Amino acid sequence: MLSRVAVSDGSGGDHTGWKMGGEIMKLSKFCDESLVSFELKGTTKKEVIEELVDLAAVSPLVKDRDELLKDIIHRENMVTTGIGYGVAFPHAKTKATKGIVIAFGRSDQGIEFDAMDKKPVFVFFLISAPEDAIGAHLNVMARLSYIMKSEENREKLMTVNSPGELLSILDSVE
Repeated sequence: MLSRVAVSDGSGGDHTGWKMGGEIMKLSKFCDESLVSFELKGTTKKEVIEELVDLAAVSPLVKDRDELLKDIIHRENMVTTGIGYGVAFPHAKTKATKGIVIAFGRSDQGIEFDAMDKKPVFVFFLISAPEDAIGAHLNVMARLSYIMKSEENREKLMTVNSPGELLSILDSVE
């Protein structure tokens, strides 16, 4: 279970952080450098979702790219995953994956994504989870939401140019 706890930074100061099973949740566990694109080419919501699904399909945990795309689009059609502040979390629980997979994409020009604040989206996290991963994908989305509520973190993700640095940023936020 994911929970907020006081975390010592080793210098005598305490911070709060997300813990899962006793440790801070490391999102790099679900995303590797091959699942990151800093130059999304799509110019529409559908094109960006397809591009993110293609990225996710590189993962050996994705069993069926087409089924994943169908399930992500189905979920997106129910209600937008554009949460505002230039961020979207397209996601689905699906038979197409055998583990949680996160693909990251960034669009420098921004995409009309029907976001809740009606503004373009620049930063995308596609999250795919197996149907039997009860609550696990919600924990991942909660962690990402916590990270992305910070304007400083959003700015870092708009300027980072290395997949390794991106994963380090995601893992370092307490």
